[in-house]
Amino acid sequence: MEKQRGDVKAEPVVIGGMVLDIQATSSIPPHPRTTCPGKVHYVRGGVTRNIAECMSKLGAEPFMISALGIDMAGNLLLEHWKSAKLPTEGIRKHQDIKTPTVCHILDTNGEVAAGVASVEAVEMFLTPEWIQQFKHKIHSAPILMVDANLSPPALEASCRIAAEANVPVWFEPVSIAKSKRIAPVVKYITFASPNEDELIAMANSLSSDNMFRSIERNKCSVDTLFQMLKPAIWVLLEKGVKILVVTIGSDGVLLCSRGEPSSWRIGPEKTKRLGFSGQLFGTVTSSRPLNWYSDAKVLERSPYFFAVHSPALPASVVRLTGAGDCLVGGMLASLCAGLDAMQSVAIGIAVAKASVEVDSNVPSQFSLATIAGIYSILYHCCFAYLLSFNLQV
Repeated sequence: MEKQRGDVKAEPVVIGGMVLDIQATSSIPPHPRTTCPGKVHYVRGGVTRNIAECMSKLGAEPFMISALGIDMAGNLLLEHWKSAKLPTEGIRKHQDIKTPTVCHILDTNGEVAAGVASVEAVEMFLTPEWIQQFKHKIHSAPILMVDANLSPPALEASCRIAAEANVPVWFEPVSIAKSKRIAPVVKYITFASPNEDELIAMANSLSSDNMFRSIERNKCSVDTLFQMLKPAIWVLLEKGVKILVVTIGSDGVLLCSRGEPSSWRIGPEKTKRLGFSGQLFGTVTSSRPLNWYSDAKVLERSPYFFAVHSPALPASVVRLTGAGDCLVGGMLASLCAGLDAMQSVAIGIAVAKASVEVDSNVPSQFSLATIAGIYSILYHCCFAYLLSFNLQV
């Protein structure tokens, strides 16, 4: 039974899948219809689980609402969650649940070449009725994150509960096909974090006649890519999304909003500034420009539209599968610590860099000094570009 409203802590709530990832990395270019040498790893995964684990290691203490089976994969995932001293009350466990499992085939560069996902349990068992049991948790949360593995009724229920208490909602699209589930709930969404293909699918779901086509990049510049994506970006912003975090692979992130994203932050009554979160907030808010990273810049700025490109940073890549999740986890943890959206995307990029340099989806720990140093490079370069536009920040 859930605690009464007065006893509920202001913890971020995340709703979505906990998944066992089976990651097979080929040591040579793979060929169809035959096996090839390589390595196979069992990795704790799932978009929402990865994001939540990342948040916890940055001091945010998320409350997870998910579903697991009483099987080998489920036990592995649940035991790790308990060992991290994270709450398990929101995780539905039942013998009829088949724990979500995904098999990824990775190429020699660590990119996903193919994959098969068995995640039906998220739709079948994360029902509106299960989610409704934790409405007081959602009402008291600084932010709610939902992933598009949820069924449309569960997405609607989650967003409605958040709207009752004016809790901001972050929508994580998960895949091209499932990203279209934003359409019925777009009016509730504060943040969304698509890649460029998911962005196109989301814009088409909100438009008639599939008016947007997939982008053929052909090594085009970020400026050109932004101009090609801008009509789709604008559709989502017009439909109600406040801030879009568009990931563009090795080129980094486009942060787009109607109005200045630096003006958006969670109120102090729901932020946590203890432990790692407090140190992160203190370090970031007291930092001064240390460097100027010439590849970052404001792409467009007007009273109605703001877009900035934050580049990915050079990294010694081991595996790329957790980068996007750690970007989102880093941003969510930063927002929950009281940082604004511009500051949070810089932290997210620093966290994503750390994630690609390890063999797991989420690093075992994060270095405050490293994150703060990268933040100073990224955030203050944007500061410099804003000054070049003769703007106040």
